[in-house]
Amino acid sequence: MLLYLIRDQPHGEAQRGTLTADRQTVCTTLERTSKAIPEGIYRIRVNYSPHFRRVLPLLYFVPGRSGIRIHRGTRPQHSEGCILVPPDREEKVTRLLLDAEKSGEENYIEVRARERYCPEDEQEEEQ
Repeated sequence: MLLYLIRDQPHGEAQRGTLTADRQTVCTTLERTSKAIPEGIYRIRVNYSPHFRRVLPLLYFVPGRSGIRIHRGTRPQHSEGCILVPPDREEKVTRLLLDAEKSGEENYIEVRARERYCPEDEQEEEQ
């Protein structure tokens, strides 16, 4: 499965965005501008986080970083580089990725600025 994180223009320390899968909006996102990961494509696996004490998505191969997860949060200060999702969406995102893993799919997330995102890119991935 390929998720897209489409970032809006930053506003102070808040980097808002939209997480999509199969051309459907999954949820909004929030990152701390000064700690946000670089644009790119990253492998995702779902596993247990000792820090958060629950199963969460973990991004791999983020340049110069480790431990970057997708987890719930409502303020940029809740992140040291992780991608935050609304508290009521964390389980949905985790389940979506777990289900894809269980069916044998590899999961990836592509992080892009909105001005460099084209919905047709998602259609090309399916072909």
